Amino acid sequence: MAAPAGSLVAAVLASSGRLDKEDLGTRIGRLSRRVEELKGEVCTVINQKYSEFLPSMQSAQELLAQVDALAGSIDLLRAGIENEVQRDPNAAVAEFAELKQQLERDTLVLSVLKKLQEFDTAMEEYNTALLEKKYIVAAQQLEKTRSNLKMLESRKGFELKILKALRTELTVQTENMLYHLGEEWQKLVVWKLPPSKESSSLESAMHSELHLHTVPSKEEETAGPPVASVLQAFAVLGELHAKFKSFGQLLLKYILKPLISYPSLQPFTEEQSDVFILRFKSKEPHLDYSSPIEVFDKIKLIFEVLHKYLLNVPLEQPTEDTKDCRVILPELLGDVIWEDLSDCLIQNCLVNSIPTNSSKLEQYIEVIKSAEEFEKALKNMQILKGDTTDLLKYARNVNSHFANKKCQDVIVAARNLMTSEIHNTVKITPDSSVALPRLPDPGSGDHLKMQKTNKLLHNNVVNLENDTKLTQYMFSLPTCRISSSVEELMKLAYQTLLEATASTDQCCIQLFYSVRNIFQLFCDVVPTYHKENLQKLPQLAAIHHNNCMYIAHHLLTLGHQFRYRLTDILCDGAATFVDLVPCFRRLGTACFLAQMRVQKGEILERLSSARNFSNMDDEENYSAANKAIRQVLHQLKRLGKVWQDVLPVTVYCKAMGTLLNTALAEIIARIAALEDISAEDADRLYSLCRIMVEEGPRVFTPLPEDDKNKKYQEEVPVYVKKWMTFKELMIILQANLQEIVDQWADGKGPLAAEFSAAEVKSLIRALFQNTERRAAALAKIK
Repeated sequence: MAAPAGSLVAAVLASSGRLDKEDLGTRIGRLSRRVEELKGEVCTVINQKYSEFLPSMQSAQELLAQVDALAGSIDLLRAGIENEVQRDPNAAVAEFAELKQQLERDTLVLSVLKKLQEFDTAMEEYNTALLEKKYIVAAQQLEKTRSNLKMLESRKGFELKILKALRTELTVQTENMLYHLGEEWQKLVVWKLPPSKESSSLESAMHSELHLHTVPSKEEETAGPPVASVLQAFAVLGELHAKFKSFGQLLLKYILKPLISYPSLQPFTEEQSDVFILRFKSKEPHLDYSSPIEVFDKIKLIFEVLHKYLLNVPLEQPTEDTKDCRVILPELLGDVIWEDLSDCLIQNCLVNSIPTNSSKLEQYIEVIKSAEEFEKALKNMQILKGDTTDLLKYARNVNSHFANKKCQDVIVAARNLMTSEIHNTVKITPDSSVALPRLPDPGSGDHLKMQKTNKLLHNNVVNLENDTKLTQYMFSLPTCRISSSVEELMKLAYQTLLEATASTDQCCIQLFYSVRNIFQLFCDVVPTYHKENLQKLPQLAAIHHNNCMYIAHHLLTLGHQFRYRLTDILCDGAATFVDLVPCFRRLGTACFLAQMRVQKGEILERLSSARNFSNMDDEENYSAANKAIRQVLHQLKRLGKVWQDVLPVTVYCKAMGTLLNTALAEIIARIAALEDISAEDADRLYSLCRIMVEEGPRVFTPLPEDDKNKKYQEEVPVYVKKWMTFKELMIILQANLQEIVDQWADGKGPLAAEFSAAEVKSLIRALFQNTERRAAALAKIK
C-alpha cells in the first residue's frame, strides 16, 4: 500500500506548482489516515468471506469420507457374490428350463390324448345315431370329429401315424352319411323323368313328374325321418347348397322351362294321403308363344306348391359366427335358379310378347302389373330378396324394347327384300304412288299465319304469273319398271315413319334412323349381293338403275312429308333424306354405265372381225364385214327388246343411241382410214352402210306398241351423234368429184359440217385415181 501512496504524493507534488511545507504535511497526514481506513475495510471483507467458505469445505470433506466407506462396502459385497453365490443360480435356471419343457410336452400329449378320446367318443355316438336314423345328431357328431381331427393336424412338430388312418375313417364315414341322406332324399323327392334323348320336346315334358313324400300320414310319422331332419343334416355337413343346386337344375329343366317354352303345357297337381304329385297336361294354345301373364301364374303355382310341401322348413345354421342362425330354404333355392329362370322368362316369353305396333303398347300395362305381382308373390315366399330384378326392369322398359324390336324387324324385312330377285318387276307411271294413309296437316300457328299473309299479298299485288301452267307430271318419275321388292321396300319405309309419328320421342328417333339405315344398307347390300348378275345381265342392270332412281325420287320429299309429325328434335331439320339422294343416283348410274361399257366392248369386238373393211372385192372380207355388221345389229335389237318397257323412254333412247353411235363411229373411222378404195369396194361398202342406215333405226323400240315407236325411230339423228356423218360418208362413197366438191361448198356445205378437210381429202385420194381433176377437186377442199 506504500508504493501507491508514494506515487500519489508524487503526483500531487507534480500537479501543484508551488506548495508550502505545512500544507504538504497536512495533506500527507490525511492521505495516510485514508489509506489506513481502506486497509481496515479490506481485512474485514477477507475475514468475512473465509468464515463463510470454511463450513462448506468441512461438509464436503465429511461426504467424501462417507463415499469412500460405501465404496469399500460395495467391493466387499461384490467379492462375496462372485466367490459364493454366482454358481448356484446358473444351475437353477438350467433345471427350471428342463422342467418347463417336460411340462409342455406332457401337456401336449395330454391334450392330444384328450382329442383322440373325443374323436373316438364322437365317432361312437355318430354310429349309434346313424343306426337310429337320428341324422341331425349323427351329422353333428361327424362335424365334431372333423373339428377334433383338424385341431390334431394343426399341431406343429407333433405328428402321429394314426392321424392318416383317422382322416381316412372320417372320409369314409362322411360318404356313408351322405349316402344315407341321399337315399332318404330320394325317397322324399322322387323324379319321374323321360329318357334323356327326348328331354327337349313337348311329349317328353308330358312324361315328367315330381312326387313329394313330405306329407306322411299320422300312422307313418314315426316310420321315417321328416324332411327337416334330412335337410338339417345336409346343412350341418355343408352339402345343403349342392343338394339344392342339383334339385334346382332338375326343376328348371323339366318343370319351369317347359312351362315357359310350350304354351299348351299346364301344371296339374294331385294330393294323396302320403304324397303330393306334380305333373303336366296339355291343351290347345291360343298363341304360338306363351303369354307372360299365363306363364307367371303357372310358375307362381309351382313355387307355392314347393313352398308348402318342401321349402317351408325352419333350419338352423351350423356356423357359430353368424348372427342369424336360420337357413331360409326358399331363399337358397332362389339364389340357385333365379338368374337362369329370369333369363329364360325374358328370352322365351317377354321378348315374344313385345308389341309390334305402337297401338298395342297400352295393353302391355297388364303384363307389367302381372310381372309386379309375380315378383311380389315370390318375395312373400322369400324366394326373391332385395330390389327390383332384371325381369321387372325389362317389362317396365317396354317402350325401348318395342323400338329395338321394331327396328330389328324393319332391318331384317328390308334385308330380305334386298336379297330377293330383282327381275320380278312392277310398272311405275307418273300416277303411281306409295299406298300410305293420309297424314294430318302439319298444324297451326306460324304456318297458317304465313298462308294468311300470302293471301293478303296476293290480293293487293298485281299477279305476274305466266298464264302457262306446268303439267302435273313435271316432277313425277317417268314410266319405267322397278323391282317389286323395291316397291315393298319403300312401303316399308313409309309405314315405319308413320309408326314413328304415333310413338314416344325416343322410339320415334330410333324408328326414323332405322329408315335411314334401310337406305344406307341398300347401298351396301344390293351391289354386293347381286354383283355377278348386274355385271352379266343388261336387263337387271337397267332395273337396278330404275330402282335407285325410284328410291332417290322418293327420298327428295320423304323427310318433308313427315317433318311436322315427328318429335321436336327431328323437326328442327334432322328429319331429311336428301343427303342420300346423290348416293343413290351415283349407284344407279354407275351400274348402268358399267353395263354400257360392257356392251360397247362387245360391239367393238364384233366390228374388229370386219377386217378393217378393206378389200371388199374379196368375198371372204366382204362376208366377214357383213357378218360383223349383222352381229352388231342383232346385239342392238336384243338389247332393245331387253330394255323395252323397262327403262324410261328418254334413258332408253339415249342408251341405244350411244351404242349405235359407237358402232357408226367405228365404221366411219375404219373406212376413213383406208388408203385405197376401188369402185367395187365403194359399192360394197355402200351396201354395208345402207344396211346400218335401214336397220339401225329399228333398234329403237322403247315401247311394246310398234306404232308408238315410229316417233322415236324418226328421231334417230337426235340420239345418234354420228348419224349424219355416216350418211355423208355414204354419199361420198357413191359421188363423183364434182358432187363431193358441191357437198363441201367451200366449207359451208353439209359435208363440211361432218368431216374435216383432211378427212375429205383422204377419202378422195382413196376413191379416185391421181388425175388433174382429182388435183383440182383437192384444191377446192380447204
